[in-house]
Amino acid sequence: MGGTNWSEAVEIAVARLAGRLGQRQFTLQQLVDEELPRIVRETGSRGATPEATLRRELQELRDRDGIEFLGRGQYRLKAAPLIVPATAPGPCVFMLASGSAEAGQADRFYRFDPGWLATATRAVRQWVLFQEPADAGPRGYYAVAQVEQIVRDPADPAMMQALIVPGSYLEFGRDVQSPPGQGDAPIRPISDAEFNRIIGLGLIEDDEVLPREDKNEPVLERVHEPQDEFLGPVERETMLTERKVRDRQFRKRVIEAYDCRCALTGMRLINGGGRAEVQAAHIMSVEKGGPDRENNGIALSGTVHWMFDRGLISLSDAGDILLSSKINDGESVEKLIRPDRRAILPASGNLRPHPRYLAWHREWHQFAA
Repeated sequence: MGGTNWSEAVEIAVARLAGRLGQRQFTLQQLVDEELPRIVRETGSRGATPEATLRRELQELRDRDGIEFLGRGQYRLKAAPLIVPATAPGPCVFMLASGSAEAGQADRFYRFDPGWLATATRAVRQWVLFQEPADAGPRGYYAVAQVEQIVRDPADPAMMQALIVPGSYLEFGRDVQSPPGQGDAPIRPISDAEFNRIIGLGLIEDDEVLPREDKNEPVLERVHEPQDEFLGPVERETMLTERKVRDRQFRKRVIEAYDCRCALTGMRLINGGGRAEVQAAHIMSVEKGGPDRENNGIALSGTVHWMFDRGLISLSDAGDILLSSKINDGESVEKLIRPDRRAILPASGNLRPHPRYLAWHREWHQFAA
């Protein structure tokens, strides 16, 4: 799966802007001010001329008859405005196989058939759960995110996209089993009480992150222990956006995916309390909108994590370890990393670093090997 290209990102940005404005007409300056930073972030581009690239993409969108130029920096969408039905807001469930290609974009959007528009509209500015269909795998409920707005799918106008609020997507520290007999509707409403119950089961507590090795209590038994009444709407918002809570889930997922081993040195250090000393690093940083999901994470030892965050070390899409020419003690670093310069990555494709985030890391840090 490759990264997001400028053409796709600009089309979505135009639809997103028009949706917020409530009209088809917009200006270049509005697009630059409100959408260009997000386009740059999603494409992993830190080039010197992003505004020039945006102008070129708008011209190509005109050539594809997606927009028309009105003069003096004014544009208008050709497609009829999306009429969103008025429905009562509330949490929903999005069905999505966690290992699918579309799941790789779940922190950006969820694609669905227009027949489900009325149900999906409930979720605008609300939190939604992602659930694995029973025939796709055993994970059940595995993630949560907040819906920003709904637009037509630029790649296929016959489909819709529920756009996800940047940085809101979060994979649970543990999957939550789905009760039988729920059906396979791609989108369905869920009660606040059931939503809160699932959140309470999926979010792990501090002392559950890689527990002591001498604890032999099965995870599934702990998942079904009685839970305290969970959080009302205000507390839910605070809980799901709190950095400590999100870091806790992210660390557990990433460390388990890498079996407590640093991907670049190969070291697997466990302290006397049975906890891994390795750290969970975001590939695309949280500050720049990187999501809290396994394929935006990599397990690294402390020194390597420091180097990775500063762009002194990176990875190719294939997992080759790349060292920057800015390193002032290359010989010592060569001894630190694996001799074959190949990262140890999870066998499962959906757990491995996504090329979109790796491309962002190399581009953002202006990586020069």
